[in-house]
Amino acid sequence: MAVYEINTGRVIGVRSPMLYGHFLEHFHRQVYGGIYDPGNPLSDEDGFRTDIVEAMRRIRVPVIRWPGGCFVSSYHWKDGVGPKEDRQPVYDKSWRVEDPNTFGTDEFVKLCRKIGCEPYICTNAGTGTAEEMSDWVEYCNLPSAGKFAKQRAANGSPAPHAVRYWSIGNENYGSWEIGAKSSEEWGRLVEESAKMMKRVDPDIELSAAALTDLRWNLTLLERAGRLLDWISIHQYWDFMPQVQDPADYGACMAFTNSVGDAVREVCGLLSAMRLDGQIKIAFDEWNLRSWHHPNVHTVRQGRTPEEYITPRDKNDDNSVYTMADAVFSACFLNEMNRNCDVVGMANFSPVVNTRGCIYSHPDGIVLRSTYFVFELFTRIMGDTVLDLWSPDLPERMDVTAKDGRKTTSAVLDLCAAKDGEAVTVSAVNKHPTETREITLKMPGVCGPVSLWTVNGPDTDSYNDVGRTEVNLTCRDLGTTAGELTVRLDPHSVNVVKIG
Repeated sequence: MAVYEINTGRVIGVRSPMLYGHFLEHFHRQVYGGIYDPGNPLSDEDGFRTDIVEAMRRIRVPVIRWPGGCFVSSYHWKDGVGPKEDRQPVYDKSWRVEDPNTFGTDEFVKLCRKIGCEPYICTNAGTGTAEEMSDWVEYCNLPSAGKFAKQRAANGSPAPHAVRYWSIGNENYGSWEIGAKSSEEWGRLVEESAKMMKRVDPDIELSAAALTDLRWNLTLLERAGRLLDWISIHQYWDFMPQVQDPADYGACMAFTNSVGDAVREVCGLLSAMRLDGQIKIAFDEWNLRSWHHPNVHTVRQGRTPEEYITPRDKNDDNSVYTMADAVFSACFLNEMNRNCDVVGMANFSPVVNTRGCIYSHPDGIVLRSTYFVFELFTRIMGDTVLDLWSPDLPERMDVTAKDGRKTTSAVLDLCAAKDGEAVTVSAVNKHPTETREITLKMPGVCGPVSLWTVNGPDTDSYNDVGRTEVNLTCRDLGTTAGELTVRLDPHSVNVVKIG
């Protein structure tokens, strides 16, 4: 039995609700045929799927990053505003499909208002310019000065959209990205873009793409650090753009060993440059599994739809998204909570379809295993993160990594937080077959105890149309007065709430 001690007076920090953010890109069925589906009986008068919007409200989505992603590096926002009958379709050079341009800036902001979340706009730093980015800020945020603010008003939005969060570019360090840059080119472009954008609206908060690469980040921060509020990092662990070969449960548990590595490396650099008090980390693309899109980001390009477009439908295979995804995601969110003093935002990639926590089809939606993890964290877990420690060495289990290496992974992953007067403990049991008991010692903490659990019958449990194996349940565990023993089922994600 593992023993953990919690002192409610030892506060790590207050977790921002934006740690539970999401991402939406013009890829596959995320936008068109996903959240935006005019003509579907389940869509409202603006074309938004009401069942998806309601599901996003239920998990209290705080922020959505849009429109990319790789898509944004050849996207010109001016093509996607104005009367829809006047908008021209464009060829998306990133994903090599036609985009009808019927979902643009005004539609995105309207979607965010319906959900009740903050819009976070990523700009085109591939084929775009600093001026185009600053024009976008003008369109969204200025009350009336300038032609683009007047254009927004003429397009039906007389009040400013008041978009606070902006990102300069996407993964412009990568050879796969349209308009990829060297570190020197990137530092200068970010500096000039940030300068122009903040001269339009000094109150916006700006992010720029970074790597866990010393040279890239040093150049970026030396040139533009004084103008930035955030530094953006991305990571997918089960990488399969070319071949759809999802890692099994044990390999996914091996991936949990490294969920905090990128944060620690970037945090160390910010601290060394004395920027840690100014710049926070936005982990604004993350997921266990990378998207499947063969023969696009490769030297040899697919020629026919069968080579590079229809294979994307494999992202819709709901049997891929099992309890492994739920357990991994909970471990990631625990780690971000423990680092809430430096990580202010994280965006699950994406929110709907592809690898998202919501899957849509013409007649409804499926809530995948990861959806319930977000429901658990947004609705039950507290926001004032507490120090939690154990006098025991952590128990570890043998696992086989996806590349065949034998390694080990901690069986348990815990994080504690206050929710008003209540104490909440996120407790993940990664073991595939065995229960574990934990004892929580919490001097001065007393009251009723409930155990909220995300789980399914086995590690491969998943949800699909007509099939619900993974869900969120709650059990009453009575009351406690300072000490409590809880049994955690195998492959389970839990939150214990006291008070």
